[in-house]
Amino acid sequence: MARLSHVETSKAHQRVAHSSRPLRVLSAVMLAGLVVAGCQGDEYGYGPKAERPVSSQIKQSMKAMDMSATSPIMVRIFKEENELEVWKQKRNGKYALLETFEICKWSGKVGPKFKEGDRQAPEGYYEITPGLMNPRSNYHLAFNLGYPNQYDRSHGRTGSHLMVHGACSSRGCYAMTDQQVQDIYALARDSFKGGQRSFQVQAYPFHLTPENLARHRDSEHMEFWQMLKVGYDHFELTNMPPKVDVCEKKYVFNAQTLKPNARFRASATCPEYQITPMLENAVLAKQTKDQAEFETIVAKLEAKEEREKRWAKTESSIASFVKGGQPAVDELAGDDAQTSEVALSRAKPETGSEIGYTKKQSAGSFLKKWLPFGTNKEEAKAASESVSAIDITPAEKP
Repeated sequence: MARLSHVETSKAHQRVAHSSRPLRVLSAVMLAGLVVAGCQGDEYGYGPKAERPVSSQIKQSMKAMDMSATSPIMVRIFKEENELEVWKQKRNGKYALLETFEICKWSGKVGPKFKEGDRQAPEGYYEITPGLMNPRSNYHLAFNLGYPNQYDRSHGRTGSHLMVHGACSSRGCYAMTDQQVQDIYALARDSFKGGQRSFQVQAYPFHLTPENLARHRDSEHMEFWQMLKVGYDHFELTNMPPKVDVCEKKYVFNAQTLKPNARFRASATCPEYQITPMLENAVLAKQTKDQAEFETIVAKLEAKEEREKRWAKTESSIASFVKGGQPAVDELAGDDAQTSEVALSRAKPETGSEIGYTKKQSAGSFLKKWLPFGTNKEEAKAASESVSAIDITPAEKP
């Protein structure tokens, strides 16, 4: 067999090397592509997570409810019910409930946040601007609630980085699943694209109904919740986010100053202001009706609790008798009528405007403290008859 010369061997090696170079380049390109894909994870092929569109289900709901993709939104949060509601403006200007998301986790108990590190999720009214959106969150996507707000600061409350975010993990925040926060974030982002300067978040301990307030009637936070309920009722009646201000360290809703240059300042005396008469009468009527229901429910609950206490006492006396002790059954039975009469007397609503959702309060204390109007029974009655048909558009936020 003839041997190849040194020159021929060298040329053969060059031809092999030359022919394999494209393969090496192609392999390198493919490897780089795999590395990039590995970095992107589930974003590969869908674009950055902060720019993804809302889910097809949300799109269908918006279409069915005559909502523009970029119309304004509003959020309500209810701790006890584990609910985050997204309301969105329809083409007729009114807001409608677009979607209710189940909150994955929230921190602490019902009640407001007081200080840094207490791991309480905030309650109150918060305005979310584009600057509070976080597309690079470690918890998929997030937006900052803006805690502490003016009300919180006026009461010396502290804390920071309180979010609505994904990853289902919470230390003072409201945590959602990644899929949920993806839609919530996209709805907020699109509303900003449509010109909304901020969207309102209303964070509540629970739905502020007479039934729920009666269950929590002994809570130390009752006065705070009474104040939140005024804003809650404004929204329930109008389906419009209320204009929220703070003065004298309290929230005021849909208030219009009487002097052009007057301003609301959180810790200062409230300027002279008014609320649209039709709206304030409707709120008065609702509060009066709710207070009557609250008193009736409290009476029933207290009567039941008293019966349970007396039955437990009776059982204890019977047990003592069986063991040879002296029973007190006759003594216990003698007080039943008096106990029932005292408990049921609470079911009768107070006259005037005692709307406070507490077990004991002086007449008119709630309305004098929170509602800027009087207690005329005829006005309340007339407003009550028209509440179901009310059509109110509060003043736009400045």
